[in-house]
Amino acid sequence: MQIVKVTATGGQIIEAEWLARAETVHRQLRPQLPPDYSKRMAEIFATGVEMWIAADSTTVLGLAVFRISENTHAGRKLYVDDLVSDETQRSKGVGKCLLDALTEEARRRGCQTLDLDSGTQRTDAHRFYFRERMVVRVFGFTKAL
Repeated sequence: MQIVKVTATGGQIIEAEWLARAETVHRQLRPQLPPDYSKRMAEIFATGVEMWIAADSTTVLGLAVFRISENTHAGRKLYVDDLVSDETQRSKGVGKCLLDALTEEARRRGCQTLDLDSGTQRTDAHRFYFRERMVVRVFGFTKAL
């Protein structure tokens, strides 16, 4: 399994062919993404977000979308927006491979934590996160506007 890094510089997506391959897997987690997936992802990449794709040859097995940020309560952190394995690849080590790579990247970049949010309905994902020694540290609250 290889990790392919997708980013953008100067409005140009690096590894654009991999981004196109990743769309189907990404939509398994985020079906609400707009029809012009590459345009939306370019806008998101422009804010400093990165995507790592776990792949076997030319097949996308899973992906992670993440950012580095800092705040007053956690310091520097790697925040994972999205972490998804293709539904045909779940429980085969893809998520662990991505999470391990992200953990190492967080350390390399001087982060104190690796954080992510997970919808309350995603109980299978929660079992995975607990198995990977992640803890529920806070309650998150949202107000729709």
